[in-house]
Amino acid sequence: MADLLIRNIRPMGGEPTDILIRDGRIADMGAGLQADGVPVEEGGGHLVIPGLVDAHTHLDKTTWGMDWHANDAKKTLRGRIDYEREQRLEIGIDPARQSMRHALGLIANGATLIRSHVDIDTRHGLALFEGVVATREALRDHVEIEIVAFPQSGMMERTGTVELLDEALAQGAEIVGGIDPCGFERDPKGALDAIFGLAQKHGKPIDIHLHERGELGAFSMEMIFERTRALGMQGKVGISHAFALGAPDWLRTQALIDEVAELDIPIFTTGAPSAEVPAIMRLKDAGIRMGGGCDGIRDTWGPWGLPDMLHRAEVIGMRNGLRCDFELEHAVHICSGGAAQAMGRDDYRIETGGAGDLTLLQGQTLSHALVQRLPRPLVVKAGRVTARDGTVIGKDMP
Repeated sequence: MADLLIRNIRPMGGEPTDILIRDGRIADMGAGLQADGVPVEEGGGHLVIPGLVDAHTHLDKTTWGMDWHANDAKKTLRGRIDYEREQRLEIGIDPARQSMRHALGLIANGATLIRSHVDIDTRHGLALFEGVVATREALRDHVEIEIVAFPQSGMMERTGTVELLDEALAQGAEIVGGIDPCGFERDPKGALDAIFGLAQKHGKPIDIHLHERGELGAFSMEMIFERTRALGMQGKVGISHAFALGAPDWLRTQALIDEVAELDIPIFTTGAPSAEVPAIMRLKDAGIRMGGGCDGIRDTWGPWGLPDMLHRAEVIGMRNGLRCDFELEHAVHICSGGAAQAMGRDDYRIETGGAGDLTLLQGQTLSHALVQRLPRPLVVKAGRVTARDGTVIGKDMP
C-alpha cells in the first residue's frame, strides 16, 4: 500500500477534483489538495473510475504470445474440454508464463482485481493452480488475483478430483468452483453435495459455471437455490454464465430472477455471443449484483478475446443491445466497481475510505470512453501506479 495524490480528475465523469490516497485507501477528495512528501500525478482532466475488474477469466488457458494455434475446437462442451485437457500438454501451455502474460495484459488495460477459474483435474493435478499462484505472488503489488478451484473436467466421473479441489482450497484457492451439475456432471445431487460440502469445510464461497440452458438450467438453479437457503449461504454463492436466465420464457425466467435476488446470488457474465445471456438491465432492475469477465482469451476453445475489460464491457453492451448512455454506464459499472461488489468487495467506490484502486479513462463521458476505448492514461493499485498509457510499470512480458 502506498500514498499518492492525483490532481484534476473527474470521478465517474463528474466535476474535476483531486484524490489523495494514503496507505492504499482514499483519504481525501477536493480541489487544491496538498500533501507534503506524497508523490503527485497530474490527471489531465481525465475520467476516473474504480479499477477495472475481470470477475470471470481463465488465466491458465491462454495461448497469448505463443505461436499461432491452429484451432480444431470441438462442437460440444465435453468435446472442447477433452480437447483442451490434452492440447495444453501438446502445444506447451505453461501455466505460470501464460497466466503472467494474460494478467499483465489486463493490468496494462486498467485491471486492479481479477477472479480466475483455474482447472483442477486428475490429468494435471495441481500444476495449473501452482502456476497461477506463482503469477499471483509475482504481481501482488500490481493486481489482486482470486483463484477459483475449478473442476472443469468434472468430479463425478474422475475419481480423485474432489480430493485435489480440497487440497487446492487448503493451499489458498479462495473460491469453490463447479460445472453444469446435470448436463456435464450428470449427477446433480452428487456434484452439488461435493461443491457445497467443500465450501462448508473450508468456509469459502462458491462460483459455479452454469452453461445449461432452458429448463435444464432452471432445474440446476433451483437445486442451487435449495442448498444456498438450507445452508444459510445467502450472498456466498455465485453463478457464472447463467444462460438459463436468458431464456425467452419471460415468466419462467422472472421466477428464477426473483429467487436469485432473494438469495443475493451474484451473476457473472461474459456476454457470450453463442448463447442466450442474462439481460443485464433486467437483473439491475431486480437489484442483483453482477460482474463481467473476459472469460478465456485466445485459447484452445477459440481465437477470440482481448485482456481488456473495457473491451469486454463493449462486448456485453453489444450482446445486450445497449444504446442509451445510462445503459452503457452500467456496462462499465459491471466491469468495474459493480464487479468488485459482486465479488464481495464493498469498498470499490470513489469516496473517502474507498479502495485506492483507480483507472483513468480518456473521454468526455463514461459512454464516450467506452466506445472509443483509448489506452488508459493511469492505473493505480492501492495507491501505487501500476501502468501508464497501456504499459505496465516494473514488470516485463515473459
